[in-house]
Amino acid sequence: MQEWVAAQKVVANAFAGDDLSLSAEIIAEQKNIPVIETDEKDSIMSYLNFDSLKVAKNKNYLGDKLNQYKSQSRFITTYLSEDQKTFNRYYYGESALLLQVRYFPVIQLLIVVIFSIIMLIWLSNRHRSIQNQLWASLAKETAHQLGTPISALSGWSLLLQEGKENSTVLPEMAKDIDRLKLIADRFSMIGGVPKKTETDIVALVFHSVDYIKRRASEKIIITINHYPEHPVHLMLAKELVEWVIENILKNALDAMEGIGKIQIDIITSDAEVFVDISDTGKGISSVIQKEIFNPGFTTKKRGWGLGLTLAKRIVEEYHQGQLLVRNSELGKGSTFRVVFKR
Repeated sequence: MQEWVAAQKVVANAFAGDDLSLSAEIIAEQKNIPVIETDEKDSIMSYLNFDSLKVAKNKNYLGDKLNQYKSQSRFITTYLSEDQKTFNRYYYGESALLLQVRYFPVIQLLIVVIFSIIMLIWLSNRHRSIQNQLWASLAKETAHQLGTPISALSGWSLLLQEGKENSTVLPEMAKDIDRLKLIADRFSMIGGVPKKTETDIVALVFHSVDYIKRRASEKIIITINHYPEHPVHLMLAKELVEWVIENILKNALDAMEGIGKIQIDIITSDAEVFVDISDTGKGISSVIQKEIFNPGFTTKKRGWGLGLTLAKRIVEEYHQGQLLVRNSELGKGSTFRVVFKR
């Protein structure tokens, strides 16, 4: 646009009786716009701002450009006589800068489109990778959960074969069978919408702690320090919430490597119920804290990296609560907090 305005100024100067001819003015002031000067017969008289190599190699180069400018009606006429029979015409094209400005948005749009496609492909592959990892971890976690009661049943079966009294073996077998049913129920609930019932969260926590105590080392002390003396009823999927508490307690046991303390506090308010589970284990670094809930992430040699992922899903998606690391310090332990809305 600035170049066009400048060209108009040149024409105005020429009509104002400037000593320089119009062609001389254009040559003097224009450095970018290609111009072809012709007479009244459209014979080429001079040109400027063209690639001299192209002009020298191709005899028809200027003629082709002239025809192009004619078809686009890009010219200025300067009359040299009062009867307007003698005149010069100045055919002009677009400067390199104008061409760049014209095509720049198209190039920019193409870059954005290409970048968007690359991002979509990357996100799709990442989503597929996470899904594959999740399903693989879920399968391994299922086998891991079923392994303990199945192993116990195998042991009880051997005892029965050896003639062990049924009064001792059968009650224990019944417990392990019930455990298998519970595990199956839990995994079936993960894939659908779990049924919630009115549940005393205090009794639920005590029940989960009793289960873990029977499987913990004698050198680990598990206590429930603070809790309401009265029942606290919430609408919960009982089996799944027990799984959450058990999972956090098992992680605490692994973090303490056979010796230490686990403290549980149940705190209530008008709007929420907090279950804090603290251990004296190794602690979790701030970097790892951001990843421990991701599927497949684990620091255990035998872990599948799905326990905390499922626990977070159960608390936050099924119960609209929150599961988080309240605080943690390397070498001193960690505190996990489970939040339920009342």
